[in-house]
Amino acid sequence: MTGDEAPGLVVCAALRLEARAVRRGLARAPAVVVGYRARHAARLPGCRAVAVVGFGGALDDGLAPGDVVVADEIRGGGKPVPCPGARTLAAGLAGDGLRAHVGPLVTADRIVREAERRVWAADGSRVVDMESARVAASLPDGVPVAALRVVVDGPGHPLLRPGTVTRGLAARRVLARTGPALERWAAALT
Repeated sequence: MTGDEAPGLVVCAALRLEARAVRRGLARAPAVVVGYRARHAARLPGCRAVAVVGFGGALDDGLAPGDVVVADEIRGGGKPVPCPGARTLAAGLAGDGLRAHVGPLVTADRIVREAERRVWAADGSRVVDMESARVAASLPDGVPVAALRVVVDGPGHPLLRPGTVTRGLAARRVLARTGPALERWAAALT
């Protein structure tokens, strides 16, 4: 597929649940499932921009369940990957009525515990996931990437506790509202 034929934006998520949620708000961009830990990232179709979306874990106390974190940098896969237009994307989400924050995202290879959260929070990372760095590493040079996570758990809201289901359902509703801002972000870049 040549650059002219490639879709402007492909949105990817680890879970079908996440892909279905974000798909509700997308007018044109496809939402694809890359699997847990982005096992299928190499199968992404050619495109001019990629957004990795889904649920994530907060690393600092300033984030609450339902907040959206837009990465300005993806860490965890070797050299950090910059995310162009992160502040513009966050402003678009805020304009759509969502609580949006900007900061570094770190990709882990497993669900993290409190001690790891504190270490990554100390280096300025705001949210953790298990896919973004892997997806970014699979992209051809020059394809811009955005990473957006809706907070489900974090300090004071552990993942493996009662209440996670309720927070997850609320996060799914938030994720469903991110599509328009993602498409505006991609249009501004391409």
